[in-house]
Amino acid sequence: MILAIDAGNTHIVLGCLEGERILFTARIATDRQKTADEYALILRSLCDLHQVDRSRVEGAVLASVVSELTEAIRRAVEIVIHRSPIVVGAGIKTGVNIKIDDPGQLGADLVVGAVAATAKYPKPLIIFDLGTADTMSVIDSDGRFLGGAIMAGPRLGVDALSTGTSQLPRIDLDLPPRVIGSNTLHAMQSGAIYGHAALVDGLVDRVEAELGKPAASVIATGGLAGTVIPQCRRKVILDDDLMMDGLRIIYEKNRA
Repeated sequence: MILAIDAGNTHIVLGCLEGERILFTARIATDRQKTADEYALILRSLCDLHQVDRSRVEGAVLASVVSELTEAIRRAVEIVIHRSPIVVGAGIKTGVNIKIDDPGQLGADLVVGAVAATAKYPKPLIIFDLGTADTMSVIDSDGRFLGGAIMAGPRLGVDALSTGTSQLPRIDLDLPPRVIGSNTLHAMQSGAIYGHAALVDGLVDRVEAELGKPAASVIATGGLAGTVIPQCRRKVILDDDLMMDGLRIIYEKNRA
């Protein structure tokens, strides 16, 4: 049994896995002010809530894109299970052949998603992670990570509209009744959700043109994928467990 933690800019997703079975996942708000002791309390409480015997947890793995929190979460894991987690980063075995200009620049979340997608789906692959930032990763038929794209996510986009303009409000990202919004709220929701669905469709078309062949698999994960992806016209596989699976695979490759 292991703990898997994916620390993102807006949420931290925690999971407990036994083999390939996910016993539970939980999503908490990312708080850069919290200490290791506070995160340890949250982690212990979640294990107790889901009736996980912490003495049976053999290890943990952590992927973080919030550098100022990585050490606090690492220490929190040590407090709770008395073992240091494997932290996804330089020197960690992943099995992914990274072909970007500087492999050291590749975010831990993109590495984890690529590891899982490569193991689970036919190549070539296009992987979308829709959250605070939208990311796209491309893996070719030979399993090489070629690169991708980074964009502002729907939440970040509408927040920028509300703070950068005098009349547009902060809104919830609910699905509007139609693409053509008949009021400000629905118009903003349409731009955020249908606009990002069109962005996914359009990027897939352009990537396939560059690759010279259709993608065998287009995968999407992330906190907002469940809202955006059903509006896409392309076939996109929604995989909520992609990060947990990738963290598990990385743990198994590095457990020794």
